[in-house]
Amino acid sequence: MVPLTLKLLTVRIPADVEKEIREIVRQEESDKAKVVRNLLEVGIVEWRKQTALDFLRQEKATFAKAAEMAGLSLWEFADFVKQHNVEWVKYTPEEAEREADKAMTANGATR
Repeated sequence: MVPLTLKLLTVRIPADVEKEIREIVRQEESDKAKVVRNLLEVGIVEWRKQTALDFLRQEKATFAKAAEMAGLSLWEFADFVKQHNVEWVKYTPEEAEREADKAMTANGATR
């Protein structure tokens, strides 16, 4: 196991957030630092996934690049995109048919 290098981070948080952290510490029966580290990790993972989804939605990233940004496999990201009802293929029916025809022609198939 690789030793974890921890860096000091000092932040000011609203009282209600500190109250939530105390509640989690109590429920988890853990120490405050560990709880905050875990919450930050979860938050970062979620931020990456949401940012990747936004980039895909805004056409700032390809599907594969967005999956990479999210830290998910292509299949996992496809499920995530579907769960969030994001339409990322922007073909009109005519464009889709042309692409299908090109693909079939390239593979030697016909309709």
